[in-house]
Amino acid sequence: MADITPGKILIADPFLKDPNFMRTVIFLCEHQQEGSFGFVLNKEYDQQLGDLIADLEDTNFPVYFGGPVQLDTVHFLHNCPQLIPGGYPVTDGIYWGGDFQEVVQLIKSNQLSAADIRFFIGYSGWGKGQLDEEMEEKSWITGEGTQELVFPPDVNDTWKLALQQLGGEYVQLINYPIDPQLN
Repeated sequence: MADITPGKILIADPFLKDPNFMRTVIFLCEHQQEGSFGFVLNKEYDQQLGDLIADLEDTNFPVYFGGPVQLDTVHFLHNCPQLIPGGYPVTDGIYWGGDFQEVVQLIKSNQLSAADIRFFIGYSGWGKGQLDEEMEEKSWITGEGTQELVFPPDVNDTWKLALQQLGGEYVQLINYPIDPQLN
């Protein structure tokens, strides 16, 4: 059984067909007996932050689809604990949440860039034992959550980059077709 802890990434198996998670990478923020949650790192949402937050109308920070749970909520990961108080340290240099009003002020004063923070609409969640079952079914490959994966300049290659970081046999998965029957 894989070691599932906060700060790990879940890389979707190349043949996972669930449209919410096909070819995704999820950064896991919490894994407890009661359940788990995290954020999809590589699915850009169709609106910008300024479209969602009234105080930030002129802000064009991207927003990502964190997962299919509670799509009426906005969450964030950041690497600026010295600027954003109240964040929860998930793993080395990556923090979840914090004082949102401070984030708004930092964005307005140009002290925070899109490279420092990722906003998510919704999240990915699993009930008690559900993620463990999915791991046994081999729906996910685990790896280490790194700043390079959480805050990349371009999210389109996140799935491939995550597999490349694992090396070995995982590198060949990058080129697998989504549906091998179509080959």
